[in-house]
Amino acid sequence: MAASPPSPSYVLVALLLVLSRFAAPSSAAVPRMLSLVKTKPLVLTYHKGQLLKGNVTVNLLWYGRFSRAQLSVIADFFRSLGGPARPPPSVASWWSTTAAYAGGPANVVFGRQLVDSKYSLGKSLKNQDIVNLASRLARAKASGGNSINFVLTSSDVGVEGFCMSRCGSHGWSTTAPGGKGAKFAYAWVGNPGKQCPGQCAWPFYQPIYGPQIPPLVAPNGDIGVDGMVISLATVLAGTVTNPFDKGYFQGPDDAPLEAVSACTGIFGKGAFPGYPGVVLVDKTTGASYNAIGLGGRKYLLPAMWDPKTSTCKTPV
Repeated sequence: MAASPPSPSYVLVALLLVLSRFAAPSSAAVPRMLSLVKTKPLVLTYHKGQLLKGNVTVNLLWYGRFSRAQLSVIADFFRSLGGPARPPPSVASWWSTTAAYAGGPANVVFGRQLVDSKYSLGKSLKNQDIVNLASRLARAKASGGNSINFVLTSSDVGVEGFCMSRCGSHGWSTTAPGGKGAKFAYAWVGNPGKQCPGQCAWPFYQPIYGPQIPPLVAPNGDIGVDGMVISLATVLAGTVTNPFDKGYFQGPDDAPLEAVSACTGIFGKGAFPGYPGVVLVDKTTGASYNAIGLGGRKYLLPAMWDPKTSTCKTPV
């Protein structure tokens, strides 16, 4: 079952509001011509640097306290990315778009997990703290040149820039100070459930700004963790296709639009700012989703840029 798009009256009102922005105060006396504008293809440039291809190991460090159900939702997402191909709409078919980038497929292998439930660095983390936590996995030899070390922070942990400018991020560092030692890729995502669901758990929560379309029902019943999955999908795709700042992106390398961040807010056909698009709806729970993982678990995943068509490709 697919979620219904906004009513025609809502779309008409939205269109009139958009058109009104183009009218100057004296527009009543000045006739204007309206015409359709052809959308230019979205292009991410390949900067000829290293990508993560072949078997890519994903290691996790859980920072703070997560319930068993929360651990399961996220771990199952990563496990659903690899293995044999499954027909769409599946998590694996969503991830298969990365095979169209240079170098071929990236097969995600679920690696090692570490738990820091005692908040060893406190509950207010700086960017360097994230790097230090990710390096624990590197020092534990859980990572190699073709792996990603994820730091996942619980809902009671603050992170520099979280909720204000980002919901997650990725980067790279080395296993020894001063840029020495082996290079490794890392990523971080926080649980926004208590701190900023309007910014980092949309479309499962009413947005702070923009159109106030009713939020969708989270597929796993946890807006914080289902929101995390969207951010995890975003930074995972960005890390694989631009791990060391010389991969695929548009714009400056210190603030790039990447594989998924270039398609922000798009989850189904017909999406526009404030409306996620037409997605599937579970007949029993009313939850919205667009991809199915292992064991039939449902997820809502963001669109990913497809190099073959230069468009944002959605799972459904």
